[in-house]
Amino acid sequence: MDAESADESAPVLRSERIRGVIGLTLVALACGLGAWVFFRGPTPFAIDVWWNHLFVAAPSPPLLAFALAMDAVGGHWVAVFVVPLGGALALFLAGRRWGALYFLAASVGSALIVQVLKHTFGRARPEDILVLSDHGSFPSGHTANAATVAVVAVVIFPALWVRIAGVAWVIAMAFSRTYLHAHWLSDTLGGALVGAGMALILAALFAHLRLRDDDRLAVRRTLRRPDATISGAP
Repeated sequence: MDAESADESAPVLRSERIRGVIGLTLVALACGLGAWVFFRGPTPFAIDVWWNHLFVAAPSPPLLAFALAMDAVGGHWVAVFVVPLGGALALFLAGRRWGALYFLAASVGSALIVQVLKHTFGRARPEDILVLSDHGSFPSGHTANAATVAVVAVVIFPALWVRIAGVAWVIAMAFSRTYLHAHWLSDTLGGALVGAGMALILAALFAHLRLRDDDRLAVRRTLRRPDATISGAP
């Protein structure tokens, strides 16, 4: 990267540092919420109880089918292997080599933090859970995965429709987890904070490397333009 391009990238790198600070704040908020849950004891928040009873009182076969589909897509071996590896492969083939590594690192980092918090706080899940799940209700791993994917997508492809789709994906995943009574509502908030926070932290750490992807793709687009000329040609 020459001096001119370095000057141009300086504001971008400053914004990436801000992203990193926001990410750290989100993860800290998730830890604070988990500590609040832990020191309260086994009694869930009032909004958790209200939200959980809302779905118990109004079951819907279409919503149940939707929630079960989200459970399959957002967790288990699909979330652990298919989504991270498939997404990384797609980014690599699209010429975003460092973006692919960033996605993998964010996915792994988010999953690790989720497991640490689950085992630290050990919150019990709702009693009327409809699916099999692992130990610890806080935070929601499915929602954390969804938030990680959404934020990584927005970081790499900052278009409005990507932002809207990302928000919708996280909300849909959070809804499905509470509809299946696999999590309390506050668990999904904690998961969203962890997933988004880790994606932002890793975005800041990979900022310099992701800029190389942008520079390489910009050169490639320039060479593909019909009016592109070879330097020195008549």
